[in-house]
Amino acid sequence: MNKKLETVYKIISPFLELAKIRITIFVAVSTAVGFIQFAEEITLKVFPVSIGVFVLACGSSALNHYQERTTDAIMDRTKNRPLVSGSVSTTVVLIFAFVLIIVGSGLIYFSSGYLALILGWFTLFWYNLFYTPMKRKFALAVVPGSLVGAIPPVIGWVAAGGYIWAPHAMALALFFFIWQIPHFWLLLLLFGSDYEKAGFPTLTKVFSEEQLSRITYIWIIALAISSLLIPLFSFSANLISIVLLLAAGLWLVLKSQNVIKDHLNKIVFRKAFYLINIYVLIVVVIISVDKLIFRNI
Repeated sequence: MNKKLETVYKIISPFLELAKIRITIFVAVSTAVGFIQFAEEITLKVFPVSIGVFVLACGSSALNHYQERTTDAIMDRTKNRPLVSGSVSTTVVLIFAFVLIIVGSGLIYFSSGYLALILGWFTLFWYNLFYTPMKRKFALAVVPGSLVGAIPPVIGWVAAGGYIWAPHAMALALFFFIWQIPHFWLLLLLFGSDYEKAGFPTLTKVFSEEQLSRITYIWIIALAISSLLIPLFSFSANLISIVLLLAAGLWLVLKSQNVIKDHLNKIVFRKAFYLINIYVLIVVVIISVDKLIFRNI
């Protein structure tokens, strides 16, 4: 039985990596959060749109593997990816990507309508046709590229029946937008030499490590502040939620300050990377519980 499981795992593991499951699962979560923020309840409708966005994101990620196969082969942290290692062929990857994109698009459209689908397609095109080529030319490509993470919660909001430009939806999108910038720059502080080796223009060539650490910490502070805009534009926000968000933000800011105090220690950057991801999960739980439970207190 164990051998059978090992065989199955060997077969599916390259496809899980192509789909970047650890990232795309959170894309589905952020879509569900957007849905909950408008609906203020969990209905069956949240599942097909969240799964649809997840599958579409998996297809986009697989397509990205194909687009970056050359640079992936150069960088140490990506040289074992499925296409580079030869565990799957380019033809298989492209078929896998386009099947997922078609299935994901169908799930979004039939569960949530054309506007949600347009937002999903815009995210796909922005990531694969704009951000991916742009980051080979511009060191600051991550800033416009962060739109990719800002749109999924808006898809969830729209799927639940919300107005796309509602201030609450925009505050939610802004939070996820800001999160991705220090998230990426912490990776850059960890693997800057790898990116440079692959020929990517990076901020490590523009700023010293100390300067980039300070810039990253400012964005971490901005992330903590941006979370407070979510209840500001939510008329049903509970005081408990606001206090919890404030406490979580202070925790993040204080715990991350070693980024500027001990910028020569790579372990500090790795801890800060995990911290901001944990913080985002904490915020997601707080604002979701606020809508599902606290609003009735």
